[in-house]
Amino acid sequence: VQLQASGGGLVQAGGSLALSCTAPERTLSSYAVGWYRQFPGREREFVAAIAWKGESVYYEDSVKGRFTISRENTKNTVYLQMNSLKPEDAAVYYCGADLECSGWYCLVLKKNALRYWGKGTLVTVSS
Repeated sequence: VQLQASGGGLVQAGGSLALSCTAPERTLSSYAVGWYRQFPGREREFVAAIAWKGESVYYEDSVKGRFTISRENTKNTVYLQMNSLKPEDAAVYYCGADLECSGWYCLVLKKNALRYWGKGTLVTVSS
């Protein structure tokens, strides 16, 4: 499953960006999908995840109240709306999924051991 993440860019602190994740060759509708980010020199870390129906979501503490994960299964797309961006949010953002995971808790448990990843999209936040 090839995932595609898009929507990154340059934004001023306090601004917003919306990321999208899709899978052109396979439906994502049966699987939980997560967003992750990687800072230079560090391992990829969890940001947010959404269950396959979209009824359950989970966020890393530092993004709670600022980021919103959602999905439109009819469009085979998962979104990450990022508001009130801070310079410390600047990173390469990835979406990930695993065919064993329909709930967000599974993605959290697997951490970086997900089977499918998209190419990252760079988010830059200027102060």
